[in-house]
Amino acid sequence: MAGQAKDIERQNFSYKELVSWLYNLQKYGIKFGLSKTSNLLEAFGNPHLGQRYIHIAGTNGKGSVGAMLESILMKSGLKVGFYCSPHLVSFTERFRINRECIKRDQAASLITELKGVMSQEEPPTFFELTTAMALIFFFRNHVDLGIIEVGMGGRLDATNVITPMVSIITTIGLEHQEFLGNTIIDIAKEKGGIIKKGIDVVTAVNQPSVVSLFESLCKKRRAPFWRVGHNVRYRRLPSGLLGYYGLRKRFKNLELGLKGRFQHRNAALALLTVEILKRKGLTISDEAIRLGLADPVWHGRLEEVSSNPTIILDGAHNPSAMRSLAHSIGNDFDFKQLILVFGVMEDKDISNILREIVPLANTVVYTRPTYYRAANPHRVMEMAKEFGRAGEVHFPVSSAIDKARDLADKRDLILITGSLYTVGEAKSYLDPIGYPVEDI
Repeated sequence: MAGQAKDIERQNFSYKELVSWLYNLQKYGIKFGLSKTSNLLEAFGNPHLGQRYIHIAGTNGKGSVGAMLESILMKSGLKVGFYCSPHLVSFTERFRINRECIKRDQAASLITELKGVMSQEEPPTFFELTTAMALIFFFRNHVDLGIIEVGMGGRLDATNVITPMVSIITTIGLEHQEFLGNTIIDIAKEKGGIIKKGIDVVTAVNQPSVVSLFESLCKKRRAPFWRVGHNVRYRRLPSGLLGYYGLRKRFKNLELGLKGRFQHRNAALALLTVEILKRKGLTISDEAIRLGLADPVWHGRLEEVSSNPTIILDGAHNPSAMRSLAHSIGNDFDFKQLILVFGVMEDKDISNILREIVPLANTVVYTRPTYYRAANPHRVMEMAKEFGRAGEVHFPVSSAIDKARDLADKRDLILITGSLYTVGEAKSYLDPIGYPVEDI
């Protein structure tokens, strides 16, 4: 193995070549299980063992909750790792420490090392290898705490090799039914697989059947179970600020840096997690909480990137996320007409996603990102005809944005949504210096 790794190093592949090779692992699809990730980590001395983590599963809100926690913990003086997926523009966005993404040469070096120890007969999937990358990267850089976002499900997700300080399950909705099951309970069982013996579980789920399931799992595994809406409560104040009524702490008039009414629930979940972390010995001041909630970095989620007309980016890609987005757009923004730029993945619940947002729009521009899983925009437009809104097709995403701008006046709002891949291409087009296209 060591000789093989040296041979690979001598070939001196570039970052682009190595990431291209890594993307090619996607041909092996999605395979659930922990053994390949564990084998990769074992070859590096099991760097994930004995480390401090927060593990986040759920249908929606994982990234927002993670970004809020990252910000609060950083304001407390901690060195914080954050592993998330997918990325918007650059592969390096998946791995960050104190908000700084992994450098390209660091990523290339880690991929090279992992390529040298992996089984050629039974290669890992893309996500298994990137998960091992994240855990090794955080270990070598001596992070105080790593925030690890589940890729899909939980029970057999590659990230489930860790033992966290706290496990978070944000929300449960229908998603990835071909992998996780056809019912809410099937999906909840998979996500509940991150619940570990004796480890606190924090959640914002509210479906009675799911709550009962998690209570049962926690009881069986002797894991303390904490719920937003039960153990702690929150209010969105008329000013738009947050009121939080916690286990021991109360806050009034907390400012949230992330827009959207759904972020108040996410913030309450992050604050409940902070209270549990404090019980476990972390020092987190009220000032760090206030500053952290006001200043998280999480792009592409109800993100305003331009004005006159206002342009909003949001990666909502399932019906429940789109419902929350539509509620925020309809209640929190002042505009004359809504022009929707919509591109979605073929494997999503397209009809029900459209149902949540298209009726709110005056005009729809259908598009597709340059990704093999993207849905044909002509077919999507046909599916949306029942909602009685005018529409036309333009792609690539840049052409769709140009068309939306042509249609809009200064008082209109352009909403670009349907997929994080669509949002990523929009960011590169609208801010080519800050988010240059990663040509891989």
